[in-house]
Amino acid sequence: MKLEDMDFTDVRVDLEHADEIMSRFGLVRAGQWDYERVTYDRKFEIQHHTFYLRVQGYAAEGDIGGRHALIQFMTPLLGKHYYPHGVEYGEEENFPSTLVDQCKRILSQIHSELQSVQAS
Repeated sequence: MKLEDMDFTDVRVDLEHADEIMSRFGLVRAGQWDYERVTYDRKFEIQHHTFYLRVQGYAAEGDIGGRHALIQFMTPLLGKHYYPHGVEYGEEENFPSTLVDQCKRILSQIHSELQSVQAS
């Protein structure tokens, strides 16, 4: 599900700041990047189900592999994992309201911190 009311498309941040801020809130980049795109995920396990909060972005300038990139963020997603098929982000998925609220609180804090270091 797209978290439309938590839109990050107004934020552009240097990759180093993005990595630092996301990791403080438990969102991990790990190997989920290429030279143009970056993905941060946080895993939630609730009542025998696995959910992922995902924040994606792309290199508006530079490249991610070179560690010198200006990241343009996209609208965050919340998905549910189905073994062995993967994560589904569709609107028809059922997400616990407590999880949605928790994700919105986390994203609000992240958005605020990203804006404070936003590139001009």
